[in-house]
Amino acid sequence: MQEILQQIGALLVGAAPTALLFIVLVLAYEFLVQKPLTETLRKRRALTLGAMEDARKAIEQAEARTEEYATKLRQARADAFKIREQRLKQWNAERDAALDAARQTAGGRVSQARAEVETEAASARLAIQASAADLAGQAVRAVLPAAAGGLR
Repeated sequence: MQEILQQIGALLVGAAPTALLFIVLVLAYEFLVQKPLTETLRKRRALTLGAMEDARKAIEQAEARTEEYATKLRQARADAFKIREQRLKQWNAERDAALDAARQTAGGRVSQARAEVETEAASARLAIQASAADLAGQAVRAVLPAAAGGLR
């Protein structure tokens, strides 16, 4: 047993420089690699989260602007529709006024034409009545023999 303990002791004494070197390497890794890497990753995460937060804010602002633009667009469309309706009403009123004026003008012309026709008809009746006696005499002369007072 003594021999085993001596061999273990010799191994431990021989392994001490390796263990010491391993501890130095672990400490050097911690200070030279792990700490700067951890710090860089922390900064990167902070920047990434900040960028994501900025992106969320930008998206919210864009959505707010989009909603504002949509509201303005709806208002502009409503205003355009109102203006269009007003113009249509105005045009319809102007058209109705023009139609009424044309109807009145046409009605006046029709009345004037009726009056002229009535005047012509009355003068034609008078002419027919004036010539009726003369025509009756001519008819009688044409039908009756010369002895009865006709021309034959």
